[in-house]
Order: sequence, then C-alpha cells, then structure tokens
Amino acid sequence: MKSRGKESPRYEVGNRKQESGEKTGGLQAKRIDVVSVKLVREKSFLYKERKVGSPKEAYEIAKDMLQDKDREVLLACFLNTKNEPIAVNVVSVGSLNSSIIHPREIFKVALLCNAASFILFHNHPSGGVEPSSEDISATQRIKECGVFMGISLIDHIIVGDEKFYSMLEKGML
Repeated sequence: MKSRGKESPRYEVGNRKQESGEKTGGLQAKRIDVVSVKLVREKSFLYKERKVGSPKEAYEIAKDMLQDKDREVLLACFLNTKNEPIAVNVVSVGSLNSSIIHPREIFKVALLCNAASFILFHNHPSGGVEPSSEDISATQRIKECGVFMGISLIDHIIVGDEKFYSMLEKGML
C-alpha cells in the first residue's frame, strides 16, 4: 500500500526510536540471535507424597530449603494438572528482610516446565511468619498474572521457625 504523505508509525523503546547495528550499504543491519531454551535439572529430591493436597504437605516440600537461611529466599514449586510437583525453582535470594518478587521470573520457569499451577514459598529469617503488606500485594499481583496466563497460584506459604503461614488457609487467595 502506498502511504499518503503520512509516515508509518515507529516502534519506540522508552522515548527513543530504535537504532542499532552495523552499516551495510547505507542501511543499518542488526544481528539477531537464533536461540533455543531448555530447562536444566540441577538436582532432585524425593517427596514422599505423590500429590500436594494441603498447605501442610506443601510446607514439607520447602521447609528444608528455607529454614535457617540468613536472607529471604523465594521458591516456587510447579505442579502438573494432578497437583503433582514437577519442579522447584529458587526464584530469588534477597536480603535480611526483603526479596525481589517479579512475575516474569516465576512464569518463565512455569512455562518451561509446562506447569498447570504453582505454590510460592519464602522465609522470614526473623522466624516470624506474619505476611508484610509487600508480601500481600506482591502475591495479589502474581495471582492476577497467573489468571491471565492460565497458570494458577494455589498458595503462598511463609516459612519461619518450625512453623508456616498459608495465605490460602487464611482466606487471602
């Protein structure tokens, strides 16, 4: 189609028009990588239950990975359609009292392992298990992303000193 004096719209990054690449015959060219993505198993562990049927059973998956940590650690346990665990991923390692939670990092792994749903876990190095306002708002944001993507957030469990807090049990999910 011919344009009628109007310039066609351009994609922009931030407030700049995209420009990069090497010059080839007066035109700019950009090298584009062709990639493949795969999940790499780092290690595995046995889980005595085949399915995750309750917050207590879910807690058993993560407690050894989270207790006695000196920094906040965010884990995600990905489940198939039968609520069987298929993968556990350390999403982030934070500081003494905070951890970065971004949906992109959670859903990247969820998609790679074909998860139907997932459970989030994080620890509080202080040993307490009450969720902070940031814990609650981040959980809601991740839940909304999961609804959009068709990968359900089943629970968010906070692990403390030999105890846990399930947002599902408390009616927050």
